[in-house]
Amino acid sequence: MLFNSLDFAIFLPIVFILFWFVFNKNLKQQNLLVAVASYIFYGWWDWRFLSLILFSTIVDYSIGIALSKGGKSVRRKALLWTSILINLGFLGFFKYYNFFLDNFANAFSFFGQEISLSSLSIVLPVGISFYTFQTLSYTIDVYRQKLEPTKDFISFAAFVSFFPQLVAGPIERATNLLPQFYALRKFDYKKAVDGMRQIVWGLFKKVVIADSCAYYANEIFNNSDNYSGNTLLLGAVFFAFQIYGDFSGYSDIAIGTSRLFGFNLKKNFAFPYFSRDIAEFWRRWHISLSTWFRDYLYIPLGGSKGGTWMKVRNTFIIFIVSGFWHGANWTFIIWGALNALYFLPLLLLNKNRSNMEVVAKDKLFPNLKEVFSIGLTFFITIIAWVFFRAESVTHAVQYIKDIFNTSLLKMPSIFPVTILVLILLFISIEWLGRDREHALEELQERWPRPLRYISYLFFCIMALAFTSEQEFIYFQF
Repeated sequence: MLFNSLDFAIFLPIVFILFWFVFNKNLKQQNLLVAVASYIFYGWWDWRFLSLILFSTIVDYSIGIALSKGGKSVRRKALLWTSILINLGFLGFFKYYNFFLDNFANAFSFFGQEISLSSLSIVLPVGISFYTFQTLSYTIDVYRQKLEPTKDFISFAAFVSFFPQLVAGPIERATNLLPQFYALRKFDYKKAVDGMRQIVWGLFKKVVIADSCAYYANEIFNNSDNYSGNTLLLGAVFFAFQIYGDFSGYSDIAIGTSRLFGFNLKKNFAFPYFSRDIAEFWRRWHISLSTWFRDYLYIPLGGSKGGTWMKVRNTFIIFIVSGFWHGANWTFIIWGALNALYFLPLLLLNKNRSNMEVVAKDKLFPNLKEVFSIGLTFFITIIAWVFFRAESVTHAVQYIKDIFNTSLLKMPSIFPVTILVLILLFISIEWLGRDREHALEELQERWPRPLRYISYLFFCIMALAFTSEQEFIYFQF
């Protein structure tokens, strides 16, 4: 079920009414409703894959209880690795089976030995990368004794399948979300209003900004041989706003929807295109995934505490694994490696934590140094995005080569003024709200009420005018 669909527009009010007006006095019934609604939400796409979520839920719930019984460290490690291998085994089969099979065959071909291997027609379950990491965080935290294992299966099932963030995040930690299923919730009007505000902004990002940019990005990338360097550069810019509007828009809708039901999800995007270096960008982009890899992979590997070699090794591991998490294609791996190369000088010079505060804090405009830093960071980011979007490594390399030729100085052959004006409006609103949880939170305190209502109406009309029920990009990951 898509957030930007009529189905969800009917589904959400029904669940909301049942949650607050029918089951509002019984916590277990509320949690059961959330679990059932979540399974309906996911099953709307393909009911057959509900068994995967249920199986993963049962496995990690059972292992969590088994870990609570103590015992020898060997037994506890065996339980942990059982959870890791089962969850990553399913993820690896559905997402990476054909990738490894094809590359295994290609390796033999390189040495002149042709082998024939049959690939499988595998449908990637939507959201498997997200809920797999969510359940793994529970098992690992229980193993580390950072979290008491739950004996409430309904609450745990609702946590794993929580419909607002089930298929594209944020990737929630059990330490944050699971305890919220234990406490009786009371309706908070102010929180619900701000949740609706965030939903409206998320829909605007998705259907107005992302989907509009997608049309031109697809046209330019799919026919890149026919366009000049400046048009190719504009295509990369369109894709940068497409993926940001699409993915952060989903997160905004998920977080806002959760707030309607009294739940608080963690912030997943913090205005990353205003970053002054690539380290700041990765502290602000897909925060739930970046911090997941930091806590469960980077730090266990030694983090940045060792010598130079260990710092370099761990940096490349974390970025390459992050790239591979996104998809079974060498383009994603190179995208991750390229970001590691961007990050490395900052790490080695101990400047990776230079920009921790919001840019131009308490100021309306940035200074020239900040403008240059933001522009440079955005430029190297969109060059990396070319690998993320391209069909193959060869396509990406050729696309970048074609950008940097004499035609770069000419006017683009595709120049949609309306979309560019909308992007400027979007950037302006994001800039004004860059120190908030989301851009429209700014409206509540600083804008007069009539102006607020006019702006809400504008965003709603724009969302309705542009909506076309396009899938979110991260459904494929």
